[in-house]
Amino acid sequence: MIKKNTLQVEKVNFQIVNWLKTYAENANVNGFVVGISGGVDSAVTSTLCAQTGLKVLCVEMPIHQHESHVSRGREHINQLKNRFPNVSESLADLTSVFETLKKEVPTDFEQNKLNLTLANTRARLRMTTLYYFAGVHGLLVAGTGNKVEDFGVGFFTKYGDGGVDLSPIADLMKSEVFLLAAYLEVPNSILNAAPSDGLFGDDKTDEVQLGATYDELEWAMLHDQAGKSIEEFSEREKKVFEIYKRLNKINQHKMKEIPVCLVNRD
Repeated sequence: MIKKNTLQVEKVNFQIVNWLKTYAENANVNGFVVGISGGVDSAVTSTLCAQTGLKVLCVEMPIHQHESHVSRGREHINQLKNRFPNVSESLADLTSVFETLKKEVPTDFEQNKLNLTLANTRARLRMTTLYYFAGVHGLLVAGTGNKVEDFGVGFFTKYGDGGVDLSPIADLMKSEVFLLAAYLEVPNSILNAAPSDGLFGDDKTDEVQLGATYDELEWAMLHDQAGKSIEEFSEREKKVFEIYKRLNKINQHKMKEIPVCLVNRD
């Protein structure tokens, strides 16, 4: 049986904060900008950035956002500002921008494809907004993706939340992010909330979209890396493993470098 490593949270916290600070100083920037979603990943990322002592700008970017996400994000930002004097905030309500874009593009397509495309469009509008703030304030865009999302199932938007300058928690499994979040005293409302990307304007969970929990997907990722055979699994494990393998395969274009056609000049 494959067991998850027990995270040494204090050690990992120290390592990531130092890594962030060193990277920012070498890049000659003032600090970081983080998009706040009301989820655990952005809460942990922004708290790690705040510990560097450098400027941290937390940006809320609602687009028809579910109220529970808004309230959790607001609670986290208020807590972070009370704890760290280097943290500031900004609100960019992108709802009208999103609606204007929809008026300028055709929308008479198959509904599921249209809904997914519009969800990804939300993420890309937010990426553009974060880089706006990064540019005017001399900041780096800090990514909020974890290991399962970024390198397991590719559960992120290409050039959306995947468009960042650096990824401080991308080597942490989702379960490890939660362990670090508890250590960092992230609000309980976030710790107890079911993970959700919030890209559909509702409270639809990641589990509903993925068909498996993060714990299950971590299990599948570890077993896949260990070369385990599907014949050894229970029926539920087989289903989860198949979900993981399918998502990992179809989302490779997100996880690999952009392919370049190398021209033969001979």
